[in-house]
Amino acid sequence: MSNNKRILVFSATYNEIENIKELISGIQKNLPNTSILIIDDNSPDKTQEVIKELKKNNDNLFLIEREKKLGLDSAHKAAFRYAIENNFDYLITMDADISHDPKELPRFVKNLNNFPFVIGSRYTSGGKCLMKGSRLVMSKFGNKLIKIASGIKSNEFTTSYRGFDIKNLKSFDLNNVKTKGYSFFMGTLFELEKNNIEIKEIPITFNDRKKGVSKIPRVEIFRTLKNLFFLTLNKRFFK
Repeated sequence: MSNNKRILVFSATYNEIENIKELISGIQKNLPNTSILIIDDNSPDKTQEVIKELKKNNDNLFLIEREKKLGLDSAHKAAFRYAIENNFDYLITMDADISHDPKELPRFVKNLNNFPFVIGSRYTSGGKCLMKGSRLVMSKFGNKLIKIASGIKSNEFTTSYRGFDIKNLKSFDLNNVKTKGYSFFMGTLFELEKNNIEIKEIPITFNDRKKGVSKIPRVEIFRTLKNLFFLTLNKRFFK
């Protein structure tokens, strides 16, 4: 499946002690011998201590501990840099709360053999989103709005389930993405399009969190709208 490619699967954690064992086990089951990188922002629930225990019996599990909560955007940039510095071919990023099914991982690898960037999409044909109520409504509305405003040919902008062909993205600098927090994922697609990098969508099933507490603040929708306004303005008038 991997054609002897060196693959790194990354997830950022903050208080995911209830999910981390299942996540790592799922990755190992579906992509055996793949390297796993976890970046933890000093989780008060001691998620990092569980990872340290798992590391004792797994040479392919790596942990970066940070002194405080520094945010998703900086964690993903650090993982991208780690993949480059350690000569990985592919980087796949995913949430730590099991909303992204590790069973989908082999399809990411298969598509990365042909495309430089792959995004797991809830809203393309065949995709499913199992969130309920207002969260589902806001997610659908937000992604549709971003698609219309940006003109980018994608149905999905806000998920972190993504794959990067590192070797073919050497000219792509994730540090150019200036949006912070959860808006970072939207900003990444703007930067990819700016660099004329093809975006390949593959359908995924997005599961609602079953354990732990969501880290998405209620004000995030307003931050996203503000960032969308400035990203669209910059795209149209300051290319």
